Amino acid sequence: MREIKKILIANRGEIALRAIRTIKEMGKEAICIYSSADKDALYLKYCDASICVGGPKSSESYLNIPSIISAAELCGADAIFPGYGFLSENQNFVEICERHNIKFIGPSVEAMNTMSDKSKAKQVMKRAGVPVIPGSDGAISGVEVAKELAEEMGYPVILKAAAGGGGRGMRVVEKAADLEKAYWSAESEATSAFGDGRMYIEKYIKNPRHIEVQIIGDSFGNVIHIGERDCSMQRRHQKLIEESPARILEPATREKLLETAIRAAKAIGYEGAGTFEFLLDDYQNFYFIEMNTRLQVEHCVSEMCSGEDIIRHMINVAEGKALPKQEEINFKGHSIECRITAEDPKTFTPCPGTISRYTAPAGANVRMESHVYQGYSVPPFYDSMIGKLVVWAPTREMAIHKMKCALQELIVSGIKTTKDFHISMMENPDFINNKFDTNYLSRK
Repeated sequence: MREIKKILIANRGEIALRAIRTIKEMGKEAICIYSSADKDALYLKYCDASICVGGPKSSESYLNIPSIISAAELCGADAIFPGYGFLSENQNFVEICERHNIKFIGPSVEAMNTMSDKSKAKQVMKRAGVPVIPGSDGAISGVEVAKELAEEMGYPVILKAAAGGGGRGMRVVEKAADLEKAYWSAESEATSAFGDGRMYIEKYIKNPRHIEVQIIGDSFGNVIHIGERDCSMQRRHQKLIEESPARILEPATREKLLETAIRAAKAIGYEGAGTFEFLLDDYQNFYFIEMNTRLQVEHCVSEMCSGEDIIRHMINVAEGKALPKQEEINFKGHSIECRITAEDPKTFTPCPGTISRYTAPAGANVRMESHVYQGYSVPPFYDSMIGKLVVWAPTREMAIHKMKCALQELIVSGIKTTKDFHISMMENPDFINNKFDTNYLSRK
């Protein structure tokens, strides 16, 4: 067992502040890094020490591995917490941490390598008996192969970047005449975004629900789940609203889904927090699509329904401690999370700028995860999310009412935000009646 005393947080924004809270509650020291653009960030006021690692661009700071490792060594950090985005799934970074005797609070390089390549992950999941969407066995060799497979499977199909994520390098093709153009467009985008233009192709499940399972594994081979989440309210494959539990699931389907995720994690010897993502069709059939080998933005809704601190579990696992037993995790009520971004609520165009007034909502079971404050300038260099508003209530109906009230209490002036979009969704009959899917917003 390895005791961790100092943890460097290799991230920024609300997740840095979120991590600081748990780290300090555990009696450990929290060290923050920051870019020159984040020199006035709120989380820097609460950490035990902070180090500037570079300029405003991510490549100069939050993706600058030599600078981050130097900062960790300078402050004597025992471990690095990566959060999500940036270097959280960078295998090279994990290996460098190991070479410098710094514990990476996350999965092994082997697990990352297996699950980061979608085509490889699909093959591994098939061998583990996990349902997968019909498609190519691995990356395809070119557009002609894509045409052949599409004809075999039948349209619509979806092209995906083998090394992709966040909706990049992804194209839905409804008919044969559109496939070639879509292929070259997706390949070009994948090459630009990931430096890897390899593609694979799958049968496209029309209007599915996006359901994911939060799992945590330890070094003793134990794996537990912290329930499932419904992340179907999306725009261009970007999640906007997340809920737990997924009320669309029938009890038997939920039990099978959770068992499948645990079996899948054990099949790859997974250690740390991770998320298995599935698509659910109209007949309660679910299909594995990918695994995120890191903490998810929406982990908070799982915490609200379980009372568990997922980051605390991650740190305990990194120290070599065993997880609690599954029967010790209890679930109750319903939680909803709305991602509040500095964007125009009608066009979702980023709107960086200075916040002239800010008031966070409060009350029982209302959780505002945010790093902003009155006078804070939202920089244009990073993701536009400025906070996550999370609520819990005994039922989904009550949670929707609570979220609407909390959104109305939220005041952010000086910049445009997606607050009004979320209020409209809490009043939307289809959302209230749980009648939507991943393509709902594109249709409406």
